[in-house]
Amino acid sequence: QVQLVESGGGLVQAGGSLRLSCAASGSIVSIDDMGWYRQTPGKQRELVATITSSGSTNYANSVKGRFTISRDAAKKSVYLQMNSLEPEDTAIYYCNQVVRTWQRPYYTNYWGQGTQVTVSS
Repeated sequence: QVQLVESGGGLVQAGGSLRLSCAASGSIVSIDDMGWYRQTPGKQRELVATITSSGSTNYANSVKGRFTISRDAAKKSVYLQMNSLEPEDTAIYYCNQVVRTWQRPYYTNYWGQGTQVTVSS
């Protein structure tokens, strides 16, 4: 089984910064794509940013130039540096990793439990 543990959420004023972290644990063979998604009440979960195993990144238009996604393969971790935060960024942020394990020798999506980010105006 794979577990994703997120950290770094919290309350920040508009214009401030936060850094989210997500570490995977378990009998992991390899990790493909990693990403961050967010969700607000009554809305569908939306993509924030993704990063491939080769380091290619993709961002939602609303966060381009403000957020940076990165990964550390050795630590099985993905990070999201969020700068110039706006009240519209308030949401629960979910980590996603596409993982292959010894028990499941094919890539499977795993999700973290979510971390709350609140940006006050």
